[in-house]
Amino acid sequence: MQKGMKKALTPYFELTNAVRIGDLEMFRSVAEKFSGTFSSDRTHNMIVRLRHNVIRTGLRNISIFYSRISLSDIARKLRLDSQDPVADVESIVAKAIRDGAIDATINHTNGWMLSKETGNIYSTNEHQSAFNTRIAFCLNMHNEAVKALRFPPNSHKEKESAEKRRERQQQELELTKHIAEEDDDDF
Repeated sequence: MQKGMKKALTPYFELTNAVRIGDLEMFRSVAEKFSGTFSSDRTHNMIVRLRHNVIRTGLRNISIFYSRISLSDIARKLRLDSQDPVADVESIVAKAIRDGAIDATINHTNGWMLSKETGNIYSTNEHQSAFNTRIAFCLNMHNEAVKALRFPPNSHKEKESAEKRRERQQQELELTKHIAEEDDDDF
């Protein structure tokens, strides 16, 4: 990292961690702590809009961990502070389901969110085919590297014969003698 960048990027790093985890309280505290920095960098509006992503990430984590959870518990886990958090959570969950962010249903009569089971992702061959593709790529790269090492550039040209090599060396020797004689003449 460049010198001086650590201090400038620290607020954004902490904010990114809060978004990644989906912790709304941590997001709020980081946004308040570095509000001056965000305002001076002219990123304050973007930070305010990130709140929705934090809530969605937290909701996605909740839907993975719980097969059935009440909407009031979701509001408490997300730490939503509004006048009617259950109604807010219900609309947030409905929008996330509609957008495909989570795979769940809402039981309005009981006030629950029911997450659908993800199943065993290792029971399919999808991971194996992705792994095989990566291995094939690496093997092809290795084979190309070996070919490049085995056949150096200009290897297709004929090797010079012993007679031609002697002639070339003789010419070089005569040339060096001639240059040496010229140098002696100058002195």
